[in-house]
Amino acid sequence: MPFIQTDAAVNPGNSGGPLFNLAGEVIGINSQIYSRTGGYQGLSFAIPIDVAMKVEGQLVATGRVSRAKLGVSVQEVDQGIVESFGLPKAAGALVGMVEKNGPAAKAGLEPGDVILKFNGRDIVRSSDLPLVVGQASPGSSADIDVWRKGRVEHLKAKLTEMTEPKVASAADTKADGGKLGLAVRPLTADERREAELTGGLVVEDVNGPAARAGLQPGDVILAFNGKPVNTPEELRSLVGKGGKTVALLVQREGNRRYVAVPLG
Repeated sequence: MPFIQTDAAVNPGNSGGPLFNLAGEVIGINSQIYSRTGGYQGLSFAIPIDVAMKVEGQLVATGRVSRAKLGVSVQEVDQGIVESFGLPKAAGALVGMVEKNGPAAKAGLEPGDVILKFNGRDIVRSSDLPLVVGQASPGSSADIDVWRKGRVEHLKAKLTEMTEPKVASAADTKADGGKLGLAVRPLTADERREAELTGGLVVEDVNGPAARAGLQPGDVILAFNGKPVNTPEELRSLVGKGGKTVALLVQREGNRRYVAVPLG
């Protein structure tokens, strides 16, 4: 997690050196300096000292650094997601994808869950989750509170060790666009096999609300307000029953995220 230097911290003037507070305590290890002039005046980015100390301890003990893994991809919870999911406030980490057979999947986490707490620590922003997971030990158990279908559920996951991620291939890039402004079609058998999917709809053309929300041709729509969609007819029916803002689970280039689409 980068530390942005303020006037309450002292930079000794070299990248890689310690970062002190005004009490003379080391609070970070400088890693980068952003400067318009090429000098040492500017913004200093540092590794927090507690993270650096943990890394040092692992290197001394085992000669390598290990980090815990939960096995999810997450995104920020914005006001559109709050309205679509009935959340009390814009906080937490929205789960877009759950790694198959990973710790999260075995614990019962699902796409569309909003992680509110991890081991008792509040998850205010999605960026909080990787930090607290990384601070846990591989093999340890984690208590997770999630928001699912209008209520809080408590899950327990056994974390594994982080390895190099495997990124699934994206599907290649008709129905009436309707309220969403989308023209879609089902994936072919080859596309489903390549993308490791069992269903979904490929976006062939986009305009209107969906375009303004950031959808693109080639995106694969997997769910509408948490409900899987496999045919244009299913999507059209769900759109007719949706509210003012709907949430689409979209896969693009192997990554999944929820997109809130205001229908006006």
